[in-house]
Amino acid sequence: MKSIHSLLVILFPLVSSCSAAGSRGEVSEVAGASAGTLSIARIRAQLADPQAHAPFVPVAPVGLGDLADFIPAENPLTPAKVELGRQLYFDPRLSLDGTVSCATCHHPAKGWTDNLPASVGIDGQIGGRSAPTVVNRILGKSQFWDGRAATLEVQALGPIGNPIEMGFSPEKAAQRLSEIEGYQLQFRAVFGGGPTPDRIAKAIGAFERTVISGGNKNDYYEQALPFFDFEPEEDEDPEFLARMDRVLDLEAEHRMSEAAERGRELFFGKAQCSACHAGQDLSDEEFHNLGIGFESANPDKGREEYTGLEADRGRFRTPSVRNIALTAPYMHDGRLKSLMEVVEHYDKGGTSNPWLSDKVFPLNLSDREKKDLVLFMEEALTGTFPDIGIPRLP
Repeated sequence: MKSIHSLLVILFPLVSSCSAAGSRGEVSEVAGASAGTLSIARIRAQLADPQAHAPFVPVAPVGLGDLADFIPAENPLTPAKVELGRQLYFDPRLSLDGTVSCATCHHPAKGWTDNLPASVGIDGQIGGRSAPTVVNRILGKSQFWDGRAATLEVQALGPIGNPIEMGFSPEKAAQRLSEIEGYQLQFRAVFGGGPTPDRIAKAIGAFERTVISGGNKNDYYEQALPFFDFEPEEDEDPEFLARMDRVLDLEAEHRMSEAAERGRELFFGKAQCSACHAGQDLSDEEFHNLGIGFESANPDKGREEYTGLEADRGRFRTPSVRNIALTAPYMHDGRLKSLMEVVEHYDKGGTSNPWLSDKVFPLNLSDREKKDLVLFMEEALTGTFPDIGIPRLP
C-alpha cells in the first residue's frame, strides 16, 4: 500500500516542500497557499485518475498502531478528498475578510500551532485560548480544549463561525466556494455535489486525519524494550531473530542520551507524568484541573462551559506531549513559556483550588531531575511529520 504522501505526490504534484519535525523554518509563514493558481486543466487531470478516489488508510509511523479504526465509516479517506481538505485548510477565503485560514493558527512550520499564548483572528482580535496542535488528532476522543466537538468534522466548522477567529459562517463559506470553479469541480467529484457545510467539514476532517507523527527516540526505545535482556534459545526462529536485530539496530540509530533516559524514568516513574500522558499518543484524552489560572478571580471555566457541571470547572483536555518541544507556549492559555515552567508548575503541586485533580501534588524533584525530565521531552518525544506541502488553490 502506498503511503498518503506517495499518493498525493503522484496525483497532486503541485505542492511546495514541507519540513520534517524539528526543522520549522523552511515553510512559508503566510496563512494562505503557495503562489500561483491551481488551473482547471490540472484539477481535471488529477480527478480523472481512478487512484484519486480509492479509499486508503494512512501508514502508521513507529509508535502508533493501526489507524483503520480511527477513520469513520461515513467519511472514508481518498487522495482526492484529502487534497480538497488540504486546499480548504490553507485557504483564507473561508474567513469573512479573506485573511485567516485554519493554517493561520495551526501551521506546519510551528508544530501545527501558532506558538502564541492566544490565537489572533480577523481584525486582529485575540482569542481566549491557545491553539492546540492538529497533529495526531485522528486519535482524539474529542476536540478543542474543552472537548465540545465530538469529531474533527464538528471541530472544522467551529472556527469558521466563530466571530473572533474567522468571523464567517459555514453556510456563507460554502456559498463563496460555490462561486469558484476549481472547488465546484472537486466537490462534485469527491462528494457528488457542490460545496455544503457538511462537505467542507468532511474534507477538512479527512485532511487532518493524515497529519500524523511518530518515530521519535522514545518510540524506538519502546519498540526495542522487550529485547534488551532477551536471551534467544538455540532453536529460535531465524525470522524472529532477524526482526529483533532490526528493532535493536533502529533503537541504536535513534538512541536518546543518558540524561534523556533518566528523564524517561522520571516521566514514567517518580514524576508520574504518565498518569495522564499515556497511550500511543501520550494522552489519556481526559479532562483535568491543574489549577491553571486559578490565581485570578475569574479563571477560565474550561469544560464546565460545555457540560454545565461544576465538577468540570477548570478542567481541560490532556494534550499529547509528542512534539511538545515545538508547541510552546503551554497550557490552555499559553501562560507557561517553557517546558521547565511546566515542570515547575507540576513540581509545586499545581495551584490549589476546590476542583484540583487528585493527580496533581508536589513532586519534590531535584534541579537535575527537572532538567533531565525536560531533556527527555525535548530530545526523545520529537518525531517525524508527513511531508505535507502548502498547496496552490483554485
